[in-house]
Amino acid sequence: MAKEKEKKIFVLDTSVIIYDHMAVKNFKEHDVVIPITVLEELDNFKKGNDTKNFAAREFSRYIDKISNGHTLQDWININGKGHGMIKIEMHQNSKIDAEKVFGERKGDHRILNTAMYVAENNPNRKVIMVTKDINLRIKAKSLNLTAEDYETGKIKDVNEQLYTGRSEIQKVSTELINEIYEKGFCEPNALLKKQKPTSNHFYTLKNGSKSVLASYSPNKDVIERVKKVTAFGVNPRNAEQAFALDAIMNPDIKLVSIQGVAGTGKTLLSLAGALEQRRNFHQIYLARPIVPLSNKDIGYLPGDIKSKLNPYMEPLWDNLKYIKNLFSEKDKEYKQINEMVEHEKLVVCPLAYIRGRSLSNVFFIVDEAQNLTPHEVKTVISRAGENTKIIFTGDIYQIDTPYLDTQSNGLSYLIDKLKDQPLYAHITLEKGERSELANLANEFL
Repeated sequence: MAKEKEKKIFVLDTSVIIYDHMAVKNFKEHDVVIPITVLEELDNFKKGNDTKNFAAREFSRYIDKISNGHTLQDWININGKGHGMIKIEMHQNSKIDAEKVFGERKGDHRILNTAMYVAENNPNRKVIMVTKDINLRIKAKSLNLTAEDYETGKIKDVNEQLYTGRSEIQKVSTELINEIYEKGFCEPNALLKKQKPTSNHFYTLKNGSKSVLASYSPNKDVIERVKKVTAFGVNPRNAEQAFALDAIMNPDIKLVSIQGVAGTGKTLLSLAGALEQRRNFHQIYLARPIVPLSNKDIGYLPGDIKSKLNPYMEPLWDNLKYIKNLFSEKDKEYKQINEMVEHEKLVVCPLAYIRGRSLSNVFFIVDEAQNLTPHEVKTVISRAGENTKIIFTGDIYQIDTPYLDTQSNGLSYLIDKLKDQPLYAHITLEKGERSELANLANEFL
């Protein structure tokens, strides 16, 4: 009985399933309750190509699989060793009626009623409401019900600890800086003593007015010089951009993430680097997730599907136009871009269109990656076939999806989990290069 008392019951909201359709497996030995209202809401999400539609379908398949031969109104085992039990709770007749308290009939309030019913009928167990919806957590707590965010995939202390991919080292000997310029590299011990460098980490090495840019190559086990190179007419304007372009152009690095505020050049550098390496890949994909304005479905927009999606893709086309306008219409580069678009060697599309495809011989740029869940990021990377390079760009402080934040979005998760992997490089861009006016807004508004 003592062990039974220690086991908690977690009541999951729809937002948790949409965020991670395998969330029920992440509560260790504790039990999980799914309110019937959650199944009803997931049923409304099952049609479509968006991530929430995929999550709804996958969760339904999983529940159907584990319920084989059992009624879901009884506790059944969650698949896998060390997991607790799961059940679908039909009852909503709690002593306190959330619909009356908050004066509205809606799914959230029925889910609250179910959670309170579970708590009332399990007085010896701790019952916790789990939801990504902050307002629902506040409502639950106002009804004296314990409520938590879904923490799996959430990064701690993003502002202080999230990996930036670069360091500045002062008072480096001029002899070492000269050696890197002359030989193109130096031994890691000469710079870091016995400290082990992070794979593909970037360094700005300084001594007074003398400096050199460098990065650690895990394959060669040396600190290599980073040169400022031009990619399809685009020149890096600062050290951070030089680092980003170096990672984009490095064939040994298959996965790159670039984090930074608007105007730091994330997408532009990625696209320029892709165009510069166009002969190494069969196609270039430039994609972004569709996050409708005010969280309305895109169906309310006029026109066919292409017309509906164009407003979301326009920022990607703007970057392409910028690169085209670096050349005159007579230049071969200008014509090459037009031909690549015409023959679909360069494809600008919504990220949902990529789902289910295997990406081989592709240079794949995912823009606005902060609007993806950790599961979505994993799904994209797992699609990579032979000779594929993937770049994720985004700003973790500009999230348009209601159930994500700086700690729980896919871009933060990727940066935190993959740092120091030989195939991966990350760089945080801080200096805005769009215009003085844009920099003013980023700094003071």
